[in-house]
Amino acid sequence: MSVIYLLIGISLLAALGFLAAFLWSIKTGQYEDDYTPGVRILFDDIKEKKTKNK
Repeated sequence: MSVIYLLIGISLLAALGFLAAFLWSIKTGQYEDDYTPGVRILFDDIKEKKTKNK
């Protein structure tokens, strides 16, 4: 029975750690730009062509 209490305590610490990491990522702006990642592949070829011509 004491193992269950230990596992619950560890799982709560892990959950709090993930919550802290999630809140930190929101606070630092990781989720601000949701448009660019979807079209980033379209812009990579243009940048490579410009650098090859120089």
